Amino acid sequence: MLLLIIDDLGYGELGCQGNPEIPTPNIDSLAASGVRCTQAYVTAPNCSPSRAGIFSGRVPTRFGYEFNPTGAQNEEPKTGLPNAELTLPEFMRSAGYVTGLVGKWHLGGAPPFHPLRHGFDEFFGFLHEGHFYVPPPYLDAYTMLRRAVLPAGNGDRYHASDTLVLSTHTARDEPPYDANNPILRGGQPVVERRYLTDAFTDEAIDFLERNRRVPFFLTVSYNAVHSPLQAKSETFATMASIEGLQRRVFAAMLADVDTSVGRIVERLAQLGLAEDTLVVLLSDNGGPTQELTSSNLPLRGGKGEMYEGGLRVPFLVSWPGRAPAGQVCDKIVSSLDIYATAARLSGRPLPSRLEGQDLLPVIADRGAASSHETLYWRQGHLAALRHGDWKIVAASDTKEPREWELYHVAKDIDESENFAGSRPEVLAELETIWSAMDRQMSRPLFQ
Repeated sequence: MLLLIIDDLGYGELGCQGNPEIPTPNIDSLAASGVRCTQAYVTAPNCSPSRAGIFSGRVPTRFGYEFNPTGAQNEEPKTGLPNAELTLPEFMRSAGYVTGLVGKWHLGGAPPFHPLRHGFDEFFGFLHEGHFYVPPPYLDAYTMLRRAVLPAGNGDRYHASDTLVLSTHTARDEPPYDANNPILRGGQPVVERRYLTDAFTDEAIDFLERNRRVPFFLTVSYNAVHSPLQAKSETFATMASIEGLQRRVFAAMLADVDTSVGRIVERLAQLGLAEDTLVVLLSDNGGPTQELTSSNLPLRGGKGEMYEGGLRVPFLVSWPGRAPAGQVCDKIVSSLDIYATAARLSGRPLPSRLEGQDLLPVIADRGAASSHETLYWRQGHLAALRHGDWKIVAASDTKEPREWELYHVAKDIDESENFAGSRPEVLAELETIWSAMDRQMSRPLFQ
């Protein structure tokens, strides 16, 4: 199995999702060869708890993984995926699979939480939430970094050089992503000078070539298109037709991810592995529009929010000969389903605590109904619940008690009409369900 995770990709950014501006032909081809799921959800509106859901197969709030650690918090002793959770790579390794992770981890930077201690045989990547794509002085890259304050008299954008721009578009400084966050091969730091998207792709292809004769579970977890905005100069030069400097950098970053996905899928075919490999591609959460320009249209909101734009993501499933080709699935699916699907393929009994479903019958023509009647989210005061066609959202991160909004998301995917005042009986039903599920959850492990 091959799992491809794109970081902070907006719902509306791919060609197959309806966006003609940035070419994504390789990802679009993956959709054409498989199934594009239009109602796919992740377990949190930001990176780390979303990944905790993917690799545990459980709603992460159940075991206290509620918040999104950043910076030095990644290295704190209690910040990470608990070792009590049987992870997907641990399960697959116990079933005789070789397991590998290439790219971003973001599930703990302290020693107990290292990917090699969570079931991965191989790891090449970094442990925190982000990383610069090339090391200073950013050679062969066009870089746009955030600053809270610029030198006097420079407005909202300062051109420090022909290839380095400082911008106040988010009114905050770019985090020091690389501080105490080296690129690691296994457990040892290495100096990596390749553009990081390319480096991760090279490593993924090397893993496939070395393990082509054995069952494998490979996760390629790109940090693109996550900040910082840093594009290869040669790709950036091809985006001159796109208006807006910030948008142009983002477009180049996404185009290189698309090229990388094409390289990996092509190598699978060349190795004769395409018909033996289930490929799943998704974003870990919605895109942050102000920070990156990423579009979540036609959804409302984005990263960090409980509206659809934060939780509903692009989600593709491809397996020539085993999954339908060129289909669109409008049933509700979840990133929790990745674990259940992979575990089913292994032939071993599924762990009893999994909350996902096997995707293959669900996405098949005239396939099984989705088991996801109800989906729950909580992150501090922010919260949501989808139950059937309805969804409640507590959108404020300060109000207590929560002030709920009610939307009929089956027909109103942009959550434009709040029924909280006109359908109190539906609101009360969903509040009751949310509260009952909330009582099953754990206190946060960290905050």
